[in-house]
Amino acid sequence: MIVTEVLTQQEKEVLITAVVSGDFKRITRRRFFFDWKQVRNSCRLFKLVLEETGELLGLMALADHPEEKRVEIQLLAVSCENKGKEKMYEGVAGCLMAYACREALGLYELDAAVSLTPKTVLKEHYMQKYGMQDAGRQLYVEKGTLKNLLLKYDL
Repeated sequence: MIVTEVLTQQEKEVLITAVVSGDFKRITRRRFFFDWKQVRNSCRLFKLVLEETGELLGLMALADHPEEKRVEIQLLAVSCENKGKEKMYEGVAGCLMAYACREALGLYELDAAVSLTPKTVLKEHYMQKYGMQDAGRQLYVEKGTLKNLLLKYDL
């Protein structure tokens, strides 16, 4: 997977792996807008890091819903320096979402879906940028849209 450094337009390799206990020293509320320790026992947690430096750029909490063949993104956060117009890297959230799509396909194959409950201000952004569909309170991707996210971000 790749993110783009905004200032130089240089592409950087990133890795997504499971969060381990030692990571919580680097996962602060100030940097990631939430106390991630609260969900570590109820969700699968993943981190996105720069391959060359190990710098932590984003986090995601996933919950599986096998009865619906769906993976839910319970939480998704980019680090404070990668948020908004002054962000350092482009594509952090997209890579995390693509990883959720890959996880869903691995679990549920062609019937897979990925959903999330967005903050109100982000709903239109997720629909426009990632092709998510409106399902009322939640947004989702499935089938072709899910594959498009993978093609765009999961190189």
